[in-house]
Amino acid sequence: MDNWDEIRTAYQVARNGTVSGAAEVLGVHHATVIRHIDALEARLGVKLFQRHARGYTATEAGADLLQVAQATADQFTQLAGRIKGQGAGVSGELVVTSLASLSHLLTPALVAFQRLHPDLTVRFMTDERLFRLEYGEAHVAIRAGEMPDQPDNVVQPFLETQVRLVASKAYVAAYGLPASEDDFAGHRFVGQSGQSARAPFNKWLLDKVPAEQFTFTASEGQTLIDAVISGAGIGFLPERALQGRDDMIEVIAQRADWMAPVWLVTHVDLHRTSKVQAILAHLKAAVKDVAP
Repeated sequence: MDNWDEIRTAYQVARNGTVSGAAEVLGVHHATVIRHIDALEARLGVKLFQRHARGYTATEAGADLLQVAQATADQFTQLAGRIKGQGAGVSGELVVTSLASLSHLLTPALVAFQRLHPDLTVRFMTDERLFRLEYGEAHVAIRAGEMPDQPDNVVQPFLETQVRLVASKAYVAAYGLPASEDDFAGHRFVGQSGQSARAPFNKWLLDKVPAEQFTFTASEGQTLIDAVISGAGIGFLPERALQGRDDMIEVIAQRADWMAPVWLVTHVDLHRTSKVQAILAHLKAAVKDVAP
């Protein structure tokens, strides 16, 4: 195929489902998008899209072509990420991804790192989705839970999250305190939704408490902390959130199987670059004596 622009246009139409959406992503006029699609279909002698009132849907032939376009686009992204990570200096762009619940540790560390390297631009992506290091979406990923096993990644232990199962004094005044984990019936619980629910302590709680007793759920860590402190129910709080508070009561003693390991993950192609080695060393030092 001798015209990548047309294939790229078709790829964006398939991704966005509309001509206007593809035009916005590509930064071209919608007439250019239509012209590229028409020319590509004429050259191939097949219809790549079904046109309808809501937009464009790929045909079987279109899906085959777009699968190749997707792979090619991914390879370009991967190449760009590797090129950005090369070089002897600590400059350019640094992309770090993590769950938002670790921001209190990572943001100050990243700011301090940037202060040491003023030519560096930091992008800190707090999202539950797994960024694809093999495609250059991030230089460093910080992941919690089971040890990541994606091929071609370098995985190093980072820290362990420490949590306690607690209830506010206001909750205990209204509903009492369970005598043990066997006495959870009739109590209200605060639970985590989303990928973070896979953490060991959340799995343990889901195994002990029926779904109907989770009367308050949320996907974001600070919201859950606020809910437990406000008396919505019994729930897990990180030890850092309990420091200096006298209005929380521990429900049962902390267990070793609640601890959630956190990992530093890099791709083998970028792991040995100066930038990645520098940020890994800085992050390890920054959290060495800090409670997660």
